[in-house]
Amino acid sequence: MTRVGGDCDSCDHRHHVWNYSYKPDPRFHGNGPLYLGMELEIVVPEHYYRRCVTLAGDRLGSLGYLKRDSSIEPGGFELVTHPMSYEYAIGEFPWTLLGQLAELGCETDTGVGLHVHASRDGFASSAHIYRWMKMLYRNESAVTTIARRRSHYAPFDQRARAKVKDTAKDPLHALGLSRYQAINPYPRKTLELRVFASSLDVQQVQAALAFTAASIDYTRGLRVADVRAGAWEWSRFAAWVTEHSDLYQPLLAEMEDLSCAC
Repeated sequence: MTRVGGDCDSCDHRHHVWNYSYKPDPRFHGNGPLYLGMELEIVVPEHYYRRCVTLAGDRLGSLGYLKRDSSIEPGGFELVTHPMSYEYAIGEFPWTLLGQLAELGCETDTGVGLHVHASRDGFASSAHIYRWMKMLYRNESAVTTIARRRSHYAPFDQRARAKVKDTAKDPLHALGLSRYQAINPYPRKTLELRVFASSLDVQQVQAALAFTAASIDYTRGLRVADVRAGAWEWSRFAAWVTEHSDLYQPLLAEMEDLSCAC
């Protein structure tokens, strides 16, 4: 068994940093059908490592767990949540934890990511998945602005874009493509949006969740006539977010801060 900081990774205890392959049975929080799971990569100072692990474990409780990830340099952990509805995440995730970790010297940069898994059951159909993926690929510039990075771990791969119609129907059609792309279609029960830079800023992390939920909500009811009338354009989506600012305020605030709200 591998040990980190003198603790066993394979033990069932929230204060342990689990091996990267660890994947417990999901515990759903909030009301579906759309659930979001967050993976937040955090660079942790070595001299405060155990203290940060204990703090994160205490604050997360049964809502999430920590995993090792060798891609985090010089060292750190990945904070992973169980599936949450968007509303539950905004209201119940221990958001002050992010600031507490920052005070202990934890950091994030464009080299570490924030990945959001969206449950496939939260989509109305494979056609809805196609509309969602297509809108994101068509608006690469705006999406990368919201994401605050371009990364070789999450590129807008042209081969993947060309296969969107097929992969929306069945992830097996993605065979031959890397999972390291903007939208990873390989997970059996989720779609993984990998574009975001990690952050310990509450608004930025909430905006990533809000963007995922809002873009899925926005594309849910789009029809061919809507698309032909320009519904895939970023300005139309931005206007819709403004109209729904009561629900997606973190996203609207981030869009305004990044000058991409129109």
